[in-house]
Amino acid sequence: MGISDEEWQRLQKAIDWPIPDQEITHLSQSTSPVHSTFSIVGLKESYKVGEKISVIITARDHNKNLKRYGGDYFKAKLFNAKLKASVYGEVVDHRNGTYSVALLLPWEGQAQVFVRLEHSSEVVQILKKYRESSFPRTHFSGYFEGPGPNKTRILEVVECNLKWGADGSWRKGDCCCEHKDIKTGTVWQCERPKKLSCDKLVRHSGGRLENPLNIFEQQLFTQDLKMAVHQCLPSNLTELERICKEEWQRIPKSRCEKLSFVCNTRQFSPAQMANCLKNKIVYLMGDSTTRQWFEFLEIKVPGIKRMDLHTHPGGGPLMAVELKNNIIVHWRVHGVPLRFGKVMPITDLHYISNDIDEIAGGAHAVVVFTYCAHLVFHPITFYVYEVAKIRQSVVELLSRAPETTVVIKSGNTAGLKVHFESWSSLFSFFFFFFCCIDWHMLQLNTVMQEMFRDIDGVIFVDVWQMTSCHYLREHIHPGPVIIGNEIDMLLSYVFKKNKHKNYSV
Repeated sequence: MGISDEEWQRLQKAIDWPIPDQEITHLSQSTSPVHSTFSIVGLKESYKVGEKISVIITARDHNKNLKRYGGDYFKAKLFNAKLKASVYGEVVDHRNGTYSVALLLPWEGQAQVFVRLEHSSEVVQILKKYRESSFPRTHFSGYFEGPGPNKTRILEVVECNLKWGADGSWRKGDCCCEHKDIKTGTVWQCERPKKLSCDKLVRHSGGRLENPLNIFEQQLFTQDLKMAVHQCLPSNLTELERICKEEWQRIPKSRCEKLSFVCNTRQFSPAQMANCLKNKIVYLMGDSTTRQWFEFLEIKVPGIKRMDLHTHPGGGPLMAVELKNNIIVHWRVHGVPLRFGKVMPITDLHYISNDIDEIAGGAHAVVVFTYCAHLVFHPITFYVYEVAKIRQSVVELLSRAPETTVVIKSGNTAGLKVHFESWSSLFSFFFFFFCCIDWHMLQLNTVMQEMFRDIDGVIFVDVWQMTSCHYLREHIHPGPVIIGNEIDMLLSYVFKKNKHKNYSV
């Protein structure tokens, strides 16, 4: 994986997650959101801004029995939709069926405590099992194209996937074309076309999903999804009072009401955005969530115009310029594995580490990348390998140009489960939820933070918390209000570096 044994042990400790201490043979043994409860410890009539409240969560199974082990994935937040205010709560697992959350009270007014069971410990056990296996949960399509007889063109579409792990390829024997990136060493395999040679791979897209679950696991996961759909949605709180106990309290002003208790950020007007980014080249890399940053800047920065690069607006690469203040903004999606639905030129899919290696850097350069959502389908060892390559490139960039601003954007929350109109059609899109869900994203975010925690000069923007705690409905592609908050945080760091040339994080 390109890291030391000591670092791998540290990463394993960081992402360690308890699992059931007994064999699960009945669906009723799993955690029930209906019978699990939470309460505020020492509830008072009023609080002061800046105080914290403590929430205790007690997990029970579907037979109303107290759980004796941990591992449930709960989410908690404090919010006020009227004020458009919210704050994330870190859930501490005591590994005995109880959990605690400390919630900061950062605004004046009322506040609502919200707790949701994302996944039972029994389902998390399944997620861990298949994440650590070599079973290919997702496949991709490779498009080979070349000249045919009589000036015709031949197109062949085959299945492709990552070559990784002790088992090597997901296909055995002399079956495949191997495309190895010289710098990263990553190997991408495609089934050998019948007519064309291996060097004729020209385009890429997401392919089919594959379900590895046995019958009992499917039943357990289906039950988990069904319960999550109806559990703790703000619009249904009156109906679900026994599940989601509302706690509203008045919070009076304190003398430090204007102090930010979380981070020192500011809000930027469109003109201030342009001034902050003056003489800057912004390199946005990753996935559709950094594309949202590009699109937000394109809308908000006065005078900025997108250049026509003759590329797909959803797949990129994209570029926008503002001549008056000499601003250039780039966006490019990361390399394979990548599950975009659209067909994309393979030459446009660059590994993040390779692109960083091509940046000279300097005070004018702002490098932003995210690397999370499309990796939940693959072994975490591969993710560690790729992040190690990115880290090496970042270290070399900061060595040759220490004035460069480097920002890591965490992965977003994957969002709430949807309401299925017909549960008989569950498995037509079941596996999207199995793979692209918050627990996987949370684990990858933890790995990224741990691997960059000792690298000076790198900023980690934790949008995971911002997208998890927001008063709006959670979504992997959040609305403009949330994107604006994220951009404000990014620009706050850029502003500090503009103001203090020797500013370090």
